Amino acid sequence: MSSQAWINLAYLTASMLFIVAFKQMSGPRTAVRGNLLGAAGMAIAILAACFEQPVVASIGRHGIWPLLLLGLFAAAGGGIGATMARRWPMTGMPQMVALLNGFGGAASMLVAAAELTSTRAVARFAEGPSQAQAAASLDPWTQFAVAIGLACLIGSVTLTGSLVAFGKLQELPQFKKPWMNPNRHWINLGLAVAAVLLLWGVFSTSQLLFFMLLVVVAATLGATLTLPIGGADMPVVICLLNSYSGLAAAAAGFVIDNSVLVIAGSLVGASGLILTAIMCRAMNRSLTGVLFGGLGTTASVAADDVYEGKIKAAETEELAMVLEQADRVVIVPGYGLAVAQAQHAVRELSDVLEARGTTVEYAIHPVAGRMPGHMNVLLAEADIPYEKLREMDDINPTFPETDVAIVIGANDVVNPSARTDPSSPIAGMPILDVDKAQTVIVVKRSLSPGFAGIPNPLFAADNTLMYFADGKKALIDLTAAIAQA
Repeated sequence: MSSQAWINLAYLTASMLFIVAFKQMSGPRTAVRGNLLGAAGMAIAILAACFEQPVVASIGRHGIWPLLLLGLFAAAGGGIGATMARRWPMTGMPQMVALLNGFGGAASMLVAAAELTSTRAVARFAEGPSQAQAAASLDPWTQFAVAIGLACLIGSVTLTGSLVAFGKLQELPQFKKPWMNPNRHWINLGLAVAAVLLLWGVFSTSQLLFFMLLVVVAATLGATLTLPIGGADMPVVICLLNSYSGLAAAAAGFVIDNSVLVIAGSLVGASGLILTAIMCRAMNRSLTGVLFGGLGTTASVAADDVYEGKIKAAETEELAMVLEQADRVVIVPGYGLAVAQAQHAVRELSDVLEARGTTVEYAIHPVAGRMPGHMNVLLAEADIPYEKLREMDDINPTFPETDVAIVIGANDVVNPSARTDPSSPIAGMPILDVDKAQTVIVVKRSLSPGFAGIPNPLFAADNTLMYFADGKKALIDLTAAIAQA
């Protein structure tokens, strides 16, 4: 076989590994294996790309230096990625995903910029489509121009949108308050129209000036689209930006005629859109509502009206006695558990309760935490068996038969206002029905609201006991009190 045939075979192998990896990563038991298969596929694709004709020709002209430079960049990128993966805290995993989405968009945009200024691009635009090609619906020349423009547009939107999402998830001071300019929709519309006009300029002239202006306008649009979105919608935004990064990569694949990049980008783009749809259904939100509705920006009622005179705080000994008498306990993890790094303390509490004959399970809401699967990953780190993690639809009917529900750091996903208050910003959002349990123990530092920015009537319910403490310390103290009983 020719060298190009071997390269294509390597790309096909990498693509198959990507597909299998996506399938494996759909479940917690096989996710690690799927991640390794995906990494192997990417390594094969990168290695095969090193044997492409332009790379070989560059080595022929300049010697071994281009290959050494390529290896240096690969080693630097791999080192940065490995360091981030090892040192980044589990609580910050959504932020890391947002950054990686942004890096993917930036890479696609830079690939388009490099190709636009290359000799091949200049020749393509100078020649234009032939008469035979002009008769076709979409000739190669036009495909090339469209791909460059889309890679630039989507990549730039993804970059700045992801950086804004990172700032919101990291709770940086400048991003805490949503940007609620009353004219924001008109501003976004103007930027979108400008982006389309500049996109046409790139298509028709190939001028670098149009490309650079498109980068600026699209980057501004990415920021202005994401800045008004409240924290409660961040899980959906992360999924959507993930899809954008895949679409930008697919467009970059068309730019450089690389099949494996087109396939990988299409897989990421499609999976991101599917996950976005799943998250929207889990929150009973439309995508339009997420992008333009501003959930999590205003409170419908004052906290004092909900909490004043109704909060029942409890101490460790009282809660330990409640748990000692329970036959079935359901633990509801939330982002507060991740912040407190209390996953191992939760496992220890479960072990003590199970040693006394108590049945312990975990209720997992699809958008608990700050990204899909956040709680599953966190609990898996503490070696909690997967069969004890039950999805919302599965466990909700069992709450009336639950003796004690322990809510650790969760807020909006257990807020009964979603069922009872049609005027609430989260009205209609499916929640975990913990308020139907016989007794509810809520572990929180304070009565501060969740991402939706609204008070939670669950905290003032007759069957709720509030345990105000750091999540990890509270669970350790509670475990010790039960063990000594």
